Amino acid sequence: MSEKKSWASADAPSEAPSETDAAAPQPDLNVFTTPPPAAPGGAVDFDQVYEAAGIDAAARERVARTQDLLNSLPPGTEEAVKKQIVMASLRAFGVPIEQIIESTAQEIQALEAYIRNGAADTDKVTAEAEQRIKQYEDEIVKLRTIMRQRVDEQQTVVRSCNDKKLEVQKVLEFFGQDAVARVVKDSPKLQEP
Repeated sequence: MSEKKSWASADAPSEAPSETDAAAPQPDLNVFTTPPPAAPGGAVDFDQVYEAAGIDAAARERVARTQDLLNSLPPGTEEAVKKQIVMASLRAFGVPIEQIIESTAQEIQALEAYIRNGAADTDKVTAEAEQRIKQYEDEIVKLRTIMRQRVDEQQTVVRSCNDKKLEVQKVLEFFGQDAVARVVKDSPKLQEP
C-alpha cells in the first residue's frame, strides 16, 4: 500500500536523481504485460511503454488532456485557482477525477519500472562486458608472457649458437681460408655465404 501512495505523491522530484541514487539497486516493478520497447539512442516511445504496462489509450488520453488543460492556464495563476478551474472543467466534461489520478499514477509507475528494467539490463550488459574484458586482459597477460619467454629463449639460443660457432670456427681456421673456400665451393652440401 505504501508503494501505491508513493506514485500519487504531490512531492515530485525537482531534479533528476544523482548518480549514486541511480546506481542503487532497486526492486523490480512487475507492471509490464508485454516486453517494453527499446530506447535506441535514449529515445523513449512513451506510448509504447504505457501500452506495454497495460495502460489503455483512453487512460493515456485522459492524462494528456489534463496536462494540456494545466499547461493552457496563464502563468502566475495561483495554485488554488488552477485547481478550481481544472476540477470544474473535468467535472463539466464528466471525466472521473479518480480515473485521472489512477492513470497518472500508473504512467509514473510504468516509467519507474521502465527505468529500473533499463538499469537492470544495463547492469547485466556491463557485468558481462567487464567479465569479457577481464578474460581478454588475462589472455593478453598470458600472450605477453609467452612472447617474453620466447624472445628470452631465442636470445639464449643465439648466444649459445654463437659461442659454439666460435669454438667450431677454430677447426676451420686450423685448415686455412683457401682450403675452406675450395671445399665450400665444391661441396653439394654447403652453400656459399
